[in-house]
Amino acid sequence: MGNIKEAFLTPIFKGNPISVLVLGICSSLAVTVQLKGAFVMGLSVMIVTGLSSLVCSLLRNTIPNRIRIIVQLVVVALMVILVDQVLKAYAYSVSKTLSVYIGLIITNCIVMGRIEAYALGNKPFASLMDGLGNGLGYAMILVIVAFFRELFGSGTLFGFQVIPQAFFDAGYMNNGLMILPPMALILLGCIIWIQRSIQKDLQEK
Repeated sequence: MGNIKEAFLTPIFKGNPISVLVLGICSSLAVTVQLKGAFVMGLSVMIVTGLSSLVCSLLRNTIPNRIRIIVQLVVVALMVILVDQVLKAYAYSVSKTLSVYIGLIITNCIVMGRIEAYALGNKPFASLMDGLGNGLGYAMILVIVAFFRELFGSGTLFGFQVIPQAFFDAGYMNNGLMILPPMALILLGCIIWIQRSIQKDLQEK
């Protein structure tokens, strides 16, 4: 039980796939203009990573080593297609906004990395928890970046205006730089800097 708890909790902060391992940062630049899109993208990756790790762990003793990457890609592609179809059915506007980025989860190195590094060598439930933990850690960074980008770039959160109109009447203006891709990279750099300041073991000697 301790190993399962560690597998779930470690990727959320101490071993976060984005801020510590610097994996999957492309989508953190592309889908964090709005909080809604970042939340759905994070949830999608979490589901795909968890279920893909579970399925590959169940099949780990039956997959020939020479075709394991092909099998992993098929499993991940299946999960991505299922998530994409659910989004199109129940959240079409968000699915349209995210566009090709949902499909690109197939190539997300976090998903394939956790299957290769953990699921193929551990039991199904532990692999599921590891996948969910890594997906949650990924989603957390996306949500943090999107929170600041949407708030200061558009004055909204989840599409609802949160900065009072009186501020705009007094001369306040949204920061257009916040909705440009470079600001996502800057915010991500700030998160990495803060985390490495807290976690001394991550600092390079």
